[in-house]
Amino acid sequence: MSPGILFFLAFGLGLVGWLAGRSRAWAFRKTAPGGRIHSLPDFHAWYVGLWIAVPTLLFALLWDAISPGLVLQSVLSDPAAAALPAFGFEREAMMGEARAVATGAARAVFNSEAEGLVEPYRAALARYNTIGLVVTLVIAFAGGAFSFLRLRPDFTARTRVERAVMGMLFIASLVAILTTIGIVASLVFETVRFFGMVSPVDFLFGTHWAPDPMSTGTPDGSAFGAIPLFWGTIYIGAIIAMAVAIPLGLMSAVYLTQYADNSVRKIIKPLLEILAGVPTVVYGYFAALTVAPAVRDAAQAIGISNASTESAMAAGLVMGVMIIPFVSSMADDSIAAVPQAMRDGSLAMGATRAETIRKVLIPAALPGIVAGIMLAISRAIGETMIVVMAAGAAANLTANPFESMTTVTFQIVAMLTGEGSFDHPATLSAFALGMVLFLVTLTLNFIALRVVKRYREAYE
Repeated sequence: MSPGILFFLAFGLGLVGWLAGRSRAWAFRKTAPGGRIHSLPDFHAWYVGLWIAVPTLLFALLWDAISPGLVLQSVLSDPAAAALPAFGFEREAMMGEARAVATGAARAVFNSEAEGLVEPYRAALARYNTIGLVVTLVIAFAGGAFSFLRLRPDFTARTRVERAVMGMLFIASLVAILTTIGIVASLVFETVRFFGMVSPVDFLFGTHWAPDPMSTGTPDGSAFGAIPLFWGTIYIGAIIAMAVAIPLGLMSAVYLTQYADNSVRKIIKPLLEILAGVPTVVYGYFAALTVAPAVRDAAQAIGISNASTESAMAAGLVMGVMIIPFVSSMADDSIAAVPQAMRDGSLAMGATRAETIRKVLIPAALPGIVAGIMLAISRAIGETMIVVMAAGAAANLTANPFESMTTVTFQIVAMLTGEGSFDHPATLSAFALGMVLFLVTLTLNFIALRVVKRYREAYE
């Protein structure tokens, strides 16, 4: 039985309990003294529904995790499994074929040796599906009976339901926090392993990046200098891209909030925000097929003969267009949130509309604008696909925007998708690069918070 069936069953039984609890609460209103009960009927309904749905959902998740192992052990204990190879790919392939036929995903097996495992698989699946269904119904009935019998006119259903909801919200927030801690812990652990093989000084201050994933023996620390990667990330994502995104995004926000009619705003703003929903691979194709050749031709026209089709300029321009909505939307919302009294007061004092925008609205909306810019920078330095398709893989330490460059994110992908072992320093370097990128992003967030706190003003 698929987990989805158990989930739908849990929700269905929970709905039945919800209706039963609500019906019982309405009956209390007819029999209770004065027709008054402690909590509304909906709270009684949610109390019963939660007692049915939550335990059954938890069991469904648990059963989904352990039932495949139980089925496998049952099949392996069958005499038909004695002829299977002890270990290896062939064994897994034969069992996969038998399972596919038993579940109806395939009509026949390819290996004749797997034919004898079909019936044991079918029997084990039927047996454990029945066990899962029965236990689900028992848990639902027990939870429903327990909660339904506790209902009475003075029962504090509202308090209990609100506590349950608060508990769920706390668990949801705890999951997010624990996920972040787990990510950081994994990065720190692997980074420490890497720095045990390569000196942090060579990694953080070296200017030559050429790790060999297939090398053996003592790693050459001089080949792990990450300065070219850091420079490429900053140059493409924080300089070229932001030189495009900040002026265009801010000016579009000013136009939409101060000059455009409502009819124009209703058309342009959604069209502008569509840019945020375009897949990055589409931007990558646009950069590689359209922008990069145009940038190369323009560079050659002005006398740069060695201009490459893969260049930092091409990737940065397209990346800047991609993050315009991040700057524009935050600036738009911040400018629109400035009180109308400030605009009217500035205009009443004789300031022009341009002066009002420059000296009143922009300073008042600065915290939101800075937050949008920092969000855009974080998005840009974490971009990979555009860099892969337009900037190239060469780790060059140069200020020439028409040369090929690479970034931290590109090298992380290259190191983790290669054929090297996870114990090799070249592979572990990806985690060290990820740790540096995480610290840079965290620093940008701290800077944004400090700027917002410094320039925040309270308006009536």
